[in-house]
Amino acid sequence: MTRPIPADLFRTSSYTQQQNCVEVADLPDGSAVRDTQHRQAGYLMFTSGEWVGLVGTVKAARVG
Repeated sequence: MTRPIPADLFRTSSYTQQQNCVEVADLPDGSAVRDTQHRQAGYLMFTSGEWVGLVGTVKAARVG
C-alpha cells in the first residue's frame, strides 16, 4: 500500500522543463515523483539509491 505524502512536501523538480512538469518530494528514505498536471494519479516512490541512479541518468542524457 502506498503511504500518503502531504502535498506541501512536493516541489517542482529542478530537472524539469516547462512543458514536462514533474514534482518531487524529498523523503527520509528516498523520493517521490508525480506529474504536475495529473497529481490525482498518484506518485512513484524511489529509494535513495534508485533516485541517485535516476538523476545520474538524466544528467548524462542531457549532456549527450
